[in-house]
Amino acid sequence: MRVGRIPYINCYPVYGAIDRGVIPLPGSIITGVPTALNRQMAAGELDVSVISAVEYARDATRYLLLPDLAISCDGPVRSVALFSKRPASELHGRRVLISRSSMTSVALLELLFDHVWDARPAFIPSDAELSDVDRFADEEHDARLVIGDAALLVWSRLRSDTEQDPQPALAAYRYAYDLGSEWKSWTGLPFVFAVWVAQRTAPVAEALAIHAGLIASRNWRLEHLHALAAQAAIATGVRKPVCLEYLSGLDYGLSYQHLAGLTEFFRRLVAAGKVPNGSLSFLPAP
Repeated sequence: MRVGRIPYINCYPVYGAIDRGVIPLPGSIITGVPTALNRQMAAGELDVSVISAVEYARDATRYLLLPDLAISCDGPVRSVALFSKRPASELHGRRVLISRSSMTSVALLELLFDHVWDARPAFIPSDAELSDVDRFADEEHDARLVIGDAALLVWSRLRSDTEQDPQPALAAYRYAYDLGSEWKSWTGLPFVFAVWVAQRTAPVAEALAIHAGLIASRNWRLEHLHALAAQAAIATGVRKPVCLEYLSGLDYGLSYQHLAGLTEFFRRLVAAGKVPNGSLSFLPAP
């Protein structure tokens, strides 16, 4: 079984015990940013993977959701943010750089501009990974959508009381919008950024074995968040307390409330004509 994994630290709590050999996973792990995993799943090159929530909505007939497993927040997410040089409501016609790495974050941003901020920016695809942060000033823009580890790094630098950031490019972002918080304020619901799915053609027993390993590894995280935060700090350059706060604030389940937020997001995407109408289908129990 070929199993997809996002390289960002937000996946450490799901794969941490697997990485350490504590929990076995009967498959090979393939790493890629969300949009890359989306493409690989759509092409049938992966059997089970974490994917953007929007990718599931785009082609729900291809996938089965893995129960009780997602990346979500109920308020601040801290790693999906719009960093702007002016208020979001004043970005009409302005250049907003959007990350090429995440379909869900871009779709959520578009909904927020349409229904909350009432502005129509010019969206420009761009790169915004950790390796790109030092070059943020190289592109002309008024705002930038950043996701994953890079967003957490920029957010922590902008909010730091103890460090003077030497990069004037970051200091120019006078406004920062956490998209998890914006969704919560708008709808009152949690937001699901990513889900784990299996191909409908994948052998059920083997997919269930992968699911069991992922769930066991996710549960292992509860007693080992400090170790995961220390690992995350080394990987990102973000201080361990910030990483701990971040990882503690994410939810990796898929409860009724999470499903309510997910279906509300999909309903709004359907109404906007961005995805076809569909339904949620889960990997069956043995």
